[in-house]
Amino acid sequence: MRSASARLVTPLRAVAVAVGAAVAGAVMLVPAGAATVAAGPGAASAARTEVTISPVDLDGPAVSTVKVSVKNAGPQRLRSLKVSFAGPAGWAVQPSVRSVSGSLATGASADTTFRIQVPEKRPGFVIRTFTATATYQGGDGEGTATGTRTERSGTPQASLAAAYNNVAITDESATKAGDYDGEGNSFSAQKLAAVGLTPGATVDALGAKLTWPDVPAGTKDNVASGGQAITLGGKGSRLVFLGSGVTSAATGNATVHYTDGSSSTGTFGFPNWSFDPVTAHGATLVKSTDGRNRQDGYGNATVKYSVFAHSVALDPAKTVEFVVLPSNANVHIFAMALAP
Repeated sequence: MRSASARLVTPLRAVAVAVGAAVAGAVMLVPAGAATVAAGPGAASAARTEVTISPVDLDGPAVSTVKVSVKNAGPQRLRSLKVSFAGPAGWAVQPSVRSVSGSLATGASADTTFRIQVPEKRPGFVIRTFTATATYQGGDGEGTATGTRTERSGTPQASLAAAYNNVAITDESATKAGDYDGEGNSFSAQKLAAVGLTPGATVDALGAKLTWPDVPAGTKDNVASGGQAITLGGKGSRLVFLGSGVTSAATGNATVHYTDGSSSTGTFGFPNWSFDPVTAHGATLVKSTDGRNRQDGYGNATVKYSVFAHSVALDPAKTVEFVVLPSNANVHIFAMALAP
């Protein structure tokens, strides 16, 4: 006779196979970050129902057990409690909802457990979010409360330079290596130098001191954003990005993760490196150059090609640990730095 655990694995495995493509990017995960709790907008902070999620063992492929705890912090008995749990999209959970019999006095807690199908480990870095939602009557009177937990995998890139994946700058005598815009075009190293953008130069923008890429022309010198996680330590009021856009749709969210496990998210964007208004998406013009390099050499001498700055707000009391760049390859970033 098969054990209860074996009987559980079989249906979960069947679901996991069906969603295999969705989780093909899963990576090796390690526990990180405590659960956060949210309740309805009218809840007083001292009387909020608390929902917490235990660390998730993600050493897959396996079925992991997760414990969700609900604490009644309200003035009334909490009753008719139901708890649901969900992992990343496509990860099978059993059961999806549990009912808790009886009621909870003020200060009392109830624990429920769920099983989640964890896919095979993959290399790389990712952050996975797990969510538990409690619905109830009584307690704090809000009727619902939610807790989340994040689990990190791998290690962020050591620096922005370590994530360079695109050639934006070429010498006018050797232009073929460039492909900033997907059409083989690039900035002229000579024209950038004429406006002060030489390898390793300091660029003052939006209160930050940024460093222009310190690499030879014709080599990778910027990041076409694709959700890369980049290590960046220190404190500040803003995170400033130096770059420009390809097409007029170069916008996205940057998420800043702090050493205390919290995070904040801001939206920014750059104008297209040419032809867009220089203030598009709220950006600030930093430098403009005359012309660009094409596959057949320097050209378009009467057209301006530009570099911009933009920023997202930070919590100045917290220390930044790493930044997750926008998931939009139209956003090209040459440098980033913290502004006081």
